[in-house]
Amino acid sequence: MVDLAPAAPLAATPPLPPYRDRSTGLTIFGVFQIILGLLAALMVPLVALSAFLSRMAPGGAMRPGQYVASSGTYAFLAAALITLGIGSVRMKRWAHALTLVTSWYWLVMGALITVLLTAMLPVVMRSALSQAQLRAGGGPPADISNGVMAVILTVMIVFAAFFLVIVPIAFVVFYSRQDVAETCRRRDPVDRWTDRAPLPVLGATVIYFTGALYLLVVGSTTPLFPFFGRYLHGLAGAAGFVALAALDFYLAFAIFHLKTAGWWLAVLTSPIRLASMAITYARADLMQAYSKIGFSDEQLKMLNANPMLRSHVILWWSLLSLLIFFGYLLWLKRYFNLPAANPALPVAALPEVIHD
Repeated sequence: MVDLAPAAPLAATPPLPPYRDRSTGLTIFGVFQIILGLLAALMVPLVALSAFLSRMAPGGAMRPGQYVASSGTYAFLAAALITLGIGSVRMKRWAHALTLVTSWYWLVMGALITVLLTAMLPVVMRSALSQAQLRAGGGPPADISNGVMAVILTVMIVFAAFFLVIVPIAFVVFYSRQDVAETCRRRDPVDRWTDRAPLPVLGATVIYFTGALYLLVVGSTTPLFPFFGRYLHGLAGAAGFVALAALDFYLAFAIFHLKTAGWWLAVLTSPIRLASMAITYARADLMQAYSKIGFSDEQLKMLNANPMLRSHVILWWSLLSLLIFFGYLLWLKRYFNLPAANPALPVAALPEVIHD
């Protein structure tokens, strides 16, 4: 006998919560990134013009290493911003992830830079005016009133705060929205390499990778390596930067793949870096080290007259940045207790789209 009784109905799958399509916002923010990248690209010829005009300046011509480092930095920023902007317009998952982690880094560093500028710009401007008056024999330019000085400083600080704090806050707020992430998953349903690690871990990977590139540039252009109380220069300094860059490349690889040994190596080497830099900044003579790599006497006088360099503010600010990153590394330990990163949601499990 055949049982013709109807089968029990399958349990209905509860519907997933809907989300809004954010393709318009992704396009707007992507175009803004492309514009910022083009502005960074425009700085490359301006650096070349500055190098040409520096031949007529009292301090002498810009060193080739300075030109290479400045133009290379702006070219890298331009390429990164334009690439992320195009990826955001195309609503790629990798562009969303990389834009979010770089925006957080942009915000933290921008806030520190804004505080530094607010504290040091008045001193730097007054020092620059005093130097200009000394070159003019104590005559013109005339003293600038406190009101005019306050207006100039306010405009400069507001301009810096807008691009270093306000703009990255807008990026962080927008790209942190769940609707934006779901839009990118829907429009780009293929698993990308950025999906293989949690976003905070991806952020540390990007920092180590870009830091390694920066160390290679510095090692080839300004080989002054701080090493426990002295500056190594020449081949020794360049070798120190190359070795540190190799370490950072490995840490970027190991942390991205959630290797616990890589995390421990990063945590153990960070205090050693901090100690080496702090001891060197406190004991070694930076101006003497600059003279060993080809800075002229006039350039050394100009650098020594700069309050930010004379007081080692920038150097100690760099130490503070490394200390903040060390705390971030300690916070990342929670992700290295997991056996593996969670896989991305399949396409069929994505919620329905509600268009604006």
